[in-house]
Amino acid sequence: MFEQLLEYDRQLLVYLNNLGIEEYDLFWSTITQPIFWTPLFFLFLFLIYKAWWGNKPWMGQVTAVSTLLFTLLLTVVVKTLVARIRPSGDEEFSKLLRVLTQSDTFSFFSGHAASSFALTTIVVFLVQRKYPWAFLFFLWPLAFSFSRIYVGVHYPSDILAGMLVGILLGTLGYRAHNSWRAATGR
Repeated sequence: MFEQLLEYDRQLLVYLNNLGIEEYDLFWSTITQPIFWTPLFFLFLFLIYKAWWGNKPWMGQVTAVSTLLFTLLLTVVVKTLVARIRPSGDEEFSKLLRVLTQSDTFSFFSGHAASSFALTTIVVFLVQRKYPWAFLFFLWPLAFSFSRIYVGVHYPSDILAGMLVGILLGTLGYRAHNSWRAATGR
């Protein structure tokens, strides 16, 4: 049963990855780079500041950054423990893919998906009262995560697991933020 799921995962990756069009390769290769999104990170910090103005906005900012850092740490630990080889690292399998970038780390689960969903989840929770349109920020982790399939370095299950972990950690980070505020009387 598990082997069959892995085979479906491989087939889905081949299908999705091969939907790529050469004219879009530069776009997807660019947005898969975390540095490309740096202005968005500053926007997140600014929106938290504005949403919590006069009520210790730094607590939300610290919690968001801490959630991101914890997610990155957990990702490294899980990748090391699971040790799943990336699709681009499997010499025979990678011949079926359009591999646009390489990575020397393991595949499961996607750090791009986990970190982007964790950060977006906590930021949306923190700012949604003041900015009800904040849910649109979820377009970022969706594109960021899909880019990993497009460039050939993650299986769909890596992305799905990373999404779920990220949403869970973002939600827990928000709850920690609320507990911290309650404990300090704010």
